[in-house]
Amino acid sequence: MRKLEDTYQHKGLRKKLIDTLRNKGITSERVLEAMYNVPRHFFLDSAFDKIAYEDRAFPIAAEQTISQPYTVAYQTQLLDVHRSDKILEIGTGSAYQASVLAEMGAWVFTIERQRKLFDNNKNFFFKTKYPNIKFFYGDGFEGLSTFAPFDKILITAAAPFVPPKLVEQLKFGGIMVLPVNEGEKQRMLRITKKENTDYSEETFDYFSFVPMLKGKNN
Repeated sequence: MRKLEDTYQHKGLRKKLIDTLRNKGITSERVLEAMYNVPRHFFLDSAFDKIAYEDRAFPIAAEQTISQPYTVAYQTQLLDVHRSDKILEIGTGSAYQASVLAEMGAWVFTIERQRKLFDNNKNFFFKTKYPNIKFFYGDGFEGLSTFAPFDKILITAAAPFVPPKLVEQLKFGGIMVLPVNEGEKQRMLRITKKENTDYSEETFDYFSFVPMLKGKNN
């Protein structure tokens, strides 16, 4: 059950987490401020309450995970989020990452393929704080062409390749951040769309994500 209270103890633990992220190389104060303002323990089962602010991933429903805070901060920093950016997120999961983006003032369109996670998020009380998040149940590889083009696209699962339909839905000059499979680990990429389906590519550190799968899972 997701907890409703954000106590002084939670805030103290969150401050320590932010200090940890800063020491690990996260330099964007806007990212750090947003992550301080979003209570991570709200997105986890109450059994994890006392360890919710450790810098590691935890299991959630449907055999998925809530990402390590450092990974959330790292991807968000690469995305270079601006207020009123229109962002497509692939892989809603617990909605923690979407909430961080929304806290930064972005309009977030987030897709989840796991029906159980999508249904959980429909009933999640904290989402009322962020009317700028729109939730969708669908196939992330297909994106949301109806709402395209997007300023930014963030993929929070290990993609086997750069999905061409998502590149199409990115505006010219737009940025996509995603982990791409390279064996057991995934290389973080940032692509910038040039024209049509052409884009430039930057490579960053290695991470470990659950796989990005096609279709929907009922």
